[in-house]
Amino acid sequence: MIRRIILLLIPMLVMLAQDATPWKKSETLEPAALAAMLKAPGEMPAILYVGFPVLYRGARIPGAVLAGPAAKPEGIDLIKQAVAKLPKNRNIVLYCGCCPFERCPNVRPAFQVLRDLGFTNVKLVIMPTNLHTDWVAKGYPVEKAAGAATAN
Repeated sequence: MIRRIILLLIPMLVMLAQDATPWKKSETLEPAALAAMLKAPGEMPAILYVGFPVLYRGARIPGAVLAGPAAKPEGIDLIKQAVAKLPKNRNIVLYCGCCPFERCPNVRPAFQVLRDLGFTNVKLVIMPTNLHTDWVAKGYPVEKAAGAATAN
């Protein structure tokens, strides 16, 4: 009987662990807040797009660097390359927007790898639906050029 209960609890615990978010509410940004940051004077954060390259080439937040998809090992490598020369206290903003935020395979591993690397000022843009609905359709600035930007 106890063995049966344990066997039933293990999958539930695994699901709970996967749903856990490595960030706090204070480490998130709404799209409107990032749009305001882009207009404000002063140093811009390093913006990392951690989703799929085809979407990055279609439309992206201005100044964003392709650093994904973070759900794959090669995407994690791109994140590490993008931040290799940045100071650990640099303001970094992550976003994906490939799909509804709750199901995004990229934001959690991207945020976690930056934490593991020792970055202390990382924010995550919450896009509930996707980049088009939550950014482009709201009239926020977009780059559509095919070339990739670099981190600064």
